[in-house]
Amino acid sequence: MKKRSIAALTAALAVAPLLASGVPGQPAVAADSGQTLLRGVDLDTVTIPELQERMDHGALTSSELTLSYLRRIKAIDPKIHAVLRTSPTALRQAAASDVRHRLGKARGPLDGIPVLLKDNVNTRDMPTTAGSTALAGSPPDTDADLVGKLRAAGAVILGKANLSEWANFRAAKPTSGWSAVGGQTNNPYVLDRNPCGSSSGSAAALAASLAQVAIGTETDGSIVCPAGMNGIVGHKPSLGLVSQSGVVPISAEQDTAGPMARNVIDAAITLSVLSGHDTARALGLSDAVTRPGGLRGKRIGLWRLPSLGAGTDALMTRTAARLRAAGAEVVEVTPPYQDRLAELEFPALLSEFHRDIDTYLATRNGPRDLAGLIEFNRTHRAERTCFAGQELFEQALVAPPTADPGHRAVRAELKDLSRRSIDETMAAHDLDAIASPANPPAWTTDCARGDNDVIPSSTPAAVAGYPSLSVPAGFVGELPVGLLLMAGDHQDAELLSLGAAVEQRLDAWRAPRYLPSVSSDTTR
Repeated sequence: MKKRSIAALTAALAVAPLLASGVPGQPAVAADSGQTLLRGVDLDTVTIPELQERMDHGALTSSELTLSYLRRIKAIDPKIHAVLRTSPTALRQAAASDVRHRLGKARGPLDGIPVLLKDNVNTRDMPTTAGSTALAGSPPDTDADLVGKLRAAGAVILGKANLSEWANFRAAKPTSGWSAVGGQTNNPYVLDRNPCGSSSGSAAALAASLAQVAIGTETDGSIVCPAGMNGIVGHKPSLGLVSQSGVVPISAEQDTAGPMARNVIDAAITLSVLSGHDTARALGLSDAVTRPGGLRGKRIGLWRLPSLGAGTDALMTRTAARLRAAGAEVVEVTPPYQDRLAELEFPALLSEFHRDIDTYLATRNGPRDLAGLIEFNRTHRAERTCFAGQELFEQALVAPPTADPGHRAVRAELKDLSRRSIDETMAAHDLDAIASPANPPAWTTDCARGDNDVIPSSTPAAVAGYPSLSVPAGFVGELPVGLLLMAGDHQDAELLSLGAAVEQRLDAWRAPRYLPSVSSDTTR
């Protein structure tokens, strides 16, 4: 078909969904109750391969799918405040995908799939704020590298998700899920409970089925904790597997973007695009999910972490029993060196943040360096409406430079001990993975108190640059708890395959009920 014909068909397909207005920054959609059923498809449970099969056979279009998610955002997001903005071109992107599907020229498994981006990922056509009004002006000049990969794969960039401002690296006592730009994101399961941070909006939006997949970022816990606390899947890839170019940084030594989804298959497919590797096809993840006995003979080390509460510990006991019943061998472990990692990590991040945020800010309109950012926060009241502190900024400003021999020694020790904590534990017990709780039950959101989030399980893999994966484990009362799986360097494919088998066995996902509150006695 000639280019003119393709363009005309794209325009024709785009016209029908452009109804009267409603979604911020988006042509209006018809009023809707936020139903999850679309042409017999349950948006809560459908996977990307199932959607692609329908789109390939003409039983569903990307335009219909995208419009359905936009309607859900309009109907549901006022309860949870997870989506900052939707893309003004989302429906045009979907229409272009429909043309490709009709012509048999789909670009792959993400073609036509709506994706939300955490708002610290650069987009040339939408603001990228990291939650701060300091960056709320003109958009970046270029897309982040990972956004370019998503666009090339045909994904529909649906919009931007709220986050903990500056990825929770501003105040000594922050409140996860709050930003000056987006306000407070709520946990969809119980609205007065916290979504964890910093990929709060990405996780809450997926729990509420406001997109098919989302992109989060992590330095230590910011993908896997929100995933666990919102009952979804979150994968922190091995360091360097996904480009960090165009992503607001904390530390190049630990930062990574990664996929968040309602199931492991969707996370693996999204990772294959983000990384440029065909992870999903190499794994044969469809088989891994459906094949009986996928856990038989697997050895998993359970790091219990009873400090996260009696309810969480009891859930880990039940989880271990279910994995054993599926043929896995579960042994209890305690990875070494954790106290030393906790002692060293924060000082290292302060120095690296100063270096990396100065480099990033030099590419944007607004404050040009960390000192300017500190001054901006002092003079703009909107930045102090939940918590006033910016102690981490101030400490980073005077931290030793990354060229300092003392800093280099700290980072070298961190890398060594974090890798040994995983490698030695796995070798000593001949493990396929280490498992631990990803989170406690969500705490109540309280700007005056801040978070209650001492959650050590994410640290070894985060500091080592090794992969980790949170899958739903179950509930303590009404609140989800995730099972965090971690493995050795660049064992992402093996970890996702194991995670798919664990996900199938635990079968722990359930839709949120948007309860206003619950008694604390039921969540311990």
